[in-house]
Amino acid sequence: MRKIRVAIAGVGNCASALVQGVYYYQDAKEDEMVPGLMHVKFGPYHVSDIEFVAAFDVDTRKIGKDLSEAIFSGKNCVPKFAEVPKLDVEVLPGPILDGAAPHMKDPFKVYDENNMKPVDVSEVLKEVKADMLINYLPVGSYEGTRYYARECLDAGIAFINAIPEFIASDPEWAKKFEEKGIPIAGDDIKSQIGATILHRTLVRLLVDRGVKIDETYQLNIGGNTDFLNMTVEERLKTKRVSKTEAVTSMAPYPIPTRIGPSDYVEFLGDTKICYIWIKGRKFGDMPVTIEAKLVVQDSPNSAGTIIDVIRAVKIALDRKIAGPLISISAYAFKHPPVQVPDPVAKEWVEEFIQGKRER
Repeated sequence: MRKIRVAIAGVGNCASALVQGVYYYQDAKEDEMVPGLMHVKFGPYHVSDIEFVAAFDVDTRKIGKDLSEAIFSGKNCVPKFAEVPKLDVEVLPGPILDGAAPHMKDPFKVYDENNMKPVDVSEVLKEVKADMLINYLPVGSYEGTRYYARECLDAGIAFINAIPEFIASDPEWAKKFEEKGIPIAGDDIKSQIGATILHRTLVRLLVDRGVKIDETYQLNIGGNTDFLNMTVEERLKTKRVSKTEAVTSMAPYPIPTRIGPSDYVEFLGDTKICYIWIKGRKFGDMPVTIEAKLVVQDSPNSAGTIIDVIRAVKIALDRKIAGPLISISAYAFKHPPVQVPDPVAKEWVEEFIQGKRER
């Protein structure tokens, strides 16, 4: 079995946590329970089977650097938790498109298109023989996400959509990948223990126990560039949809809901703080209120999930499965093609690993 050859679009904090994580767990033993992973060995693939072969960004402080150095450059603020050796993967200039909002041009130190031109992404993907590309562009990158999806189709490789632009869950895009014989997983990565999974679990618990939920909100603050990017409401329309549907889908009736990033607090760095509030009625219409606060390092929270997605996608490639991967998408993403409770999704993934479920 050869390595899983992964390309990355967007060398931000999430990419940094992912690359570090691969080396942090490279010697993890299969018979041990380790924090952050569904399985040390996912089907036939260990974490150490993942290798990075290409990376694209628009930040001049990252372009031209080895990926091992770029993940700690620019505005990246994820804590360093692993030593990453030189990878011999140069970060290349990707197209700017709408990946950098006007208010992010300076924080991202975006290259001047008069002095630098983007590479031909599909040609690079072919040259390095990538198996898949992960889309880590900033939230709100409508054009950028679709550009990289098309480049994957052209290069004949799989696409993992980690952000809230709807590709895997869009029937038209799903059909494009199916027709090309390529798997796709998405949309909008769900963290290991993040705001969405906690909120979903609480809502599901109340519904299962017969509580009528009257209203709920989820407020999030953080200090990384993801939160700075989302201070402009226009950038987070799909983010609100993705997070809201992930939670409200756990109830069989409409719930007045407000969910989404609330503020950028620079000194928090990669720390994310989430406040969840749920109001409902139990037996005798007696009131019940739940208030929860979650504090996490934001970017590593999603890295373990994406490591499982990478290996699921590689299994799909090995089995020549095309189109949206229903099981891993339901388990690992907020806006999958098919939305089901998390325990059901986990069972589907186990069945997929064993070959009992097609996709």
